[in-house]
Amino acid sequence: MDFAGVFNLVRYLSFRAGAAIATALVIGLVIGPRFIGWLRVRQGKGQPIRDDGPQTHLAKRGTPTMGGLMILTSVMTSVLLWMDLSSIYVWACLFVTLGFGAIGFLDDYDKVTKASHKGLSGKMRLVLEFLIAGFAAWLIVNHHGNTALYLPFYNGPAIELGPFYFLFAAFVIVAFGNAVNLTDGLDGLATMPVIVACMAFMAIVYLVGRADFAEYLGIPHVPGAGNLTILCGAIIGAGLAFLWFNAPPAAVFMGDTGSLALGGTIGVIAVTAHHEIVLGVVGGLFVVEAMSVIIQVFFYKRTGKRVFRMAPIHHHFEQLGWAEPTVVIRFWIISFVLALAGLATLKLR
Repeated sequence: MDFAGVFNLVRYLSFRAGAAIATALVIGLVIGPRFIGWLRVRQGKGQPIRDDGPQTHLAKRGTPTMGGLMILTSVMTSVLLWMDLSSIYVWACLFVTLGFGAIGFLDDYDKVTKASHKGLSGKMRLVLEFLIAGFAAWLIVNHHGNTALYLPFYNGPAIELGPFYFLFAAFVIVAFGNAVNLTDGLDGLATMPVIVACMAFMAIVYLVGRADFAEYLGIPHVPGAGNLTILCGAIIGAGLAFLWFNAPPAAVFMGDTGSLALGGTIGVIAVTAHHEIVLGVVGGLFVVEAMSVIIQVFFYKRTGKRVFRMAPIHHHFEQLGWAEPTVVIRFWIISFVLALAGLATLKLR
């Protein structure tokens, strides 16, 4: 065997990204059945289902939650095997992944033990999330020193935010973490759009990490950012494995443990690559889901009337009579289209 050739192959990001996908996928599929069985035994009644939600969801009572632990196990194992752990960007992203995952775990644990869908208080969650996101933003900016905001469809000078960039970056991370969390309301609904967003950002971080491609496309060059293709790959593999068990009817729910962690991770990857605005396009489905909740709450508190039959917006379509798989698949299609639109911004500058 040509060991020199093998070691030379491992040097390539493309190989390690592919290996990360395969590793996380295999780990997830192998540990999935036993993990789900363990969760079912430990949780008993599973995730509490809201009585004021769609009545079809009441049949899901008893389904275990915290499936995000399975995703994080697959992702972390794959990352430790294939990533360059000397990169500060890696540790900034992993800090958010594990930090947001821990917050989500505490929230899920509170719901399960108290048999209530409320969990941790919103204020406590936001404070913890901003502390974690703020520290990650500081690590990233302290390393590359760039506090500019780059606009898609525009090849002119970037907008220099200075110290305000730290707050902006933290907001992006927290907002996207919670947007994915709000989207995770139907079987498989959040999982595939997360995979699609990671596929898009796998390409983006690779391009911004290469000086030649970044110069040609007119996008910011971030040396070392290409290593995050492996993290994106690990999430894709773990997400596909989880979707095997989360497809309707779900054998396990991701829970806040997974949705907060995955959303926050995609957010911090976008911050590292200086593609925060493009994230809003690629992850437009998550943005719409979050905005539907904000709009619903805003108008209801002021007028007593609802804009949507139920928020987040995927429940609105259920109330209109769409079957759950119909909502899920159509939202998946939208996520694919938005990801392509986000990638198109790279060339249109």
